[in-house]
Formats: sequence, C-alpha cells, structure tokens
Amino acid sequence: MTAPSESEYVFGRHRPASHVVVHVSDPHFLAGGARLGGRYDVESTFARTLDAIRAVHPSPAAIVVTGDLADLGEPDAYRRLRDAVEPVAEELGTVVVWVAGNHDERPALREGLLDLAPTQEPVTGVWDLDGLRLIALDSSVPGWHHGDLDEAQLTWLAEILREPAPHGTLLAMHHPPLPSHLPLFDILELRHQDELADVIRGTDVRGILAGHLHYSSHGTFAGIPVSVSSATCYTMNVARPAAEVNGMDAAQAFQLVHVHPDTITHTVVPVVDAPTGTFFSEEWLDRMARLGPDGRLEAFSRKR
Repeated sequence: MTAPSESEYVFGRHRPASHVVVHVSDPHFLAGGARLGGRYDVESTFARTLDAIRAVHPSPAAIVVTGDLADLGEPDAYRRLRDAVEPVAEELGTVVVWVAGNHDERPALREGLLDLAPTQEPVTGVWDLDGLRLIALDSSVPGWHHGDLDEAQLTWLAEILREPAPHGTLLAMHHPPLPSHLPLFDILELRHQDELADVIRGTDVRGILAGHLHYSSHGTFAGIPVSVSSATCYTMNVARPAAEVNGMDAAQAFQLVHVHPDTITHTVVPVVDAPTGTFFSEEWLDRMARLGPDGRLEAFSRKR
C-alpha cells in the first residue's frame, strides 16, 4: 500500500507546505570508508539517513548538506559521498546543495563534488526552487576551524538580496551565527557576525540553515530564525555538564524544513531503528477524512 502524501489530508488551519527541504549536516566522510576516530561508522549511519530521507518525503525541493562533508578533505571521501547521495537525489527528482565546512578542503570539494577547477575560491551558489531562493555561503577559512565571511562574499550576497524572491530566501552555511553554551565552540564560532547582520536585516531572508555544532539548536539572528541540524556522523552528549560534553554514537538526525506562506518549521528526524506504535495509519487517516470536521472533532478530540 502506498503511503499518503502530506497534501492528501488537511485537518487543521494550515495548508500543505509550498516547499519541503531536507537539511543534513556534518557527514565527515573519510577515504576508503574508514571509521571516524577509529570508532564512528559514518558511512553506515549516513546510509540509514538516506533511507530515512527516502521515507519521509517523495519529492523534496532540495537536499542541503551544511558542511564538513569530509573529515580530512580527501578526494576519495568526496567521491564516496557523491556516490552515496546522487543516486538518491536522482530517485527523488531533487537537487543537492553542498556547503563547505571547516573540515573541508575547497580544491578537493570543488573538483570532487561540483566538477569545478580545484581552486581556493569560496564554494557558493544560488538555486531557484520554484520561487524559493536558496543561497549557499562559504564560511570556511582555509587552514582554520573558525568561520568567517569576507567582504567580497558579503557584497555578493547583498547584491543578490536586492531583488526579493517570490517565496523568500533561505541561507545555508556551516558556522551558525548563534551562541553556544559549550566553551569550546566559542573558539570555533563565526566571526564578523555584525557585518552579516547588516547585509541580511530587512531583506527577504526567512531562515538560516547551519551545522557545525553536532547537536540540534535554534535561535534568531538579525531577527531571522536560525536552525542548526545535528550531525549524521556523531553527536554531542549535551546531557553532560557543558565543560564535559563529548561526542557520542547516538541521536544522529537530520531536519525536514517545511516552508509555508507565513512560517517555516524545522522538524528533527532521528536516524534510529526503534519500535514504533501503530495507532495512526493510512486507514485511520482515510476514516477521519470521510467524517468531516464535526465528526473528526467528536471522534478524536473528546476524551473517552
């Protein structure tokens, strides 16, 4: 039986999203399929992530991967990542947006994933997703782990944002313009945030997608929502005291970004094999759809 699409059933006040974007971050692939730190099987976890992406939406507008695509910037790591993702994107009829992170090497990334000359030029781009504009920024700084956006990139961004897009704009970047409660991340944060704020404040930018932290986080920057997707390679055990937070092979996730006319939601999708209940089903949805609003209220809202 074919699972129902999101647009088949509308029980509340909101119509289905105009666009759905899959937001993935920090795969940290290594050459030869090696385990990260000799411990984390990043390719296996990423394969489960791709299976989950196939299941959650049949035709996302884009798959956005916000940086640290490879852990050491090795050419074979980028080839392996591309071989994993592109067949899924083709199957779903969508585009892949690769964003550079602090662990990436621009020359190898540009050549291995984008078929471009292997230079140190920033990895940036603009996509028109049926009226939703997606802009990839490159906050990586060659040779360093902190983030930054130079004057040339900010000028380029300002010029693009002069003309609004029909459904607004999403920015994708690796380093989030947000504070972290973890002491280490203060060292690795995005610099010149005020200059970025001056460029995007008052424009049609509706959201910022980022990674880098290895845990999910949300906030606002220049009045714009920022959503950080957890890593697929390993995550941070933030249940520990801030100074003792370390990586763990659990809670890997990605996010589903639903774009509505008046809001954008970011849903954390765990990549986990766990028993799942059976109360809701396609048959249940069909029955509720036939009842109509009053019948649904009586059948489901009243406590028994």
